[in-house]
Amino acid sequence: MRTYLISYDLAKPHVSKHVVAHAIMSLGSSWARPLENTWYVRSDESEETLEAWLGRYLESDDGLLIQPVKEDAVMTNTSLRWFRQRRAGIDVSEHTNIIAFPVVAPLAGERTDEPELPFATAC
Repeated sequence: MRTYLISYDLAKPHVSKHVVAHAIMSLGSSWARPLENTWYVRSDESEETLEAWLGRYLESDDGLLIQPVKEDAVMTNTSLRWFRQRRAGIDVSEHTNIIAFPVVAPLAGERTDEPELPFATAC
């Protein structure tokens, strides 16, 4: 599994911002959004596959950047909080940092007792 930085610039954000955000949240096993148009996604897919998937939601005048990255990052006035895709049947209590979207049906034999993801700290 790799971590990708995904950033975009939408010519008409009021039209497609939420559609693109939901598409990004469905790309991998977990995601983080440190800035409005900047995401980190953990996925087994290639950059080309991610671009093909997101390209369906972009117009010809929108910009998209997808880049594999290391886990280390320097951030100012922001931080990372990783979220998992929501799976049917997982009970998320108020005492957990797992908040996830969208709802995805579990695969046959998939584990649902994963440990809580760690917080990243800003420098």
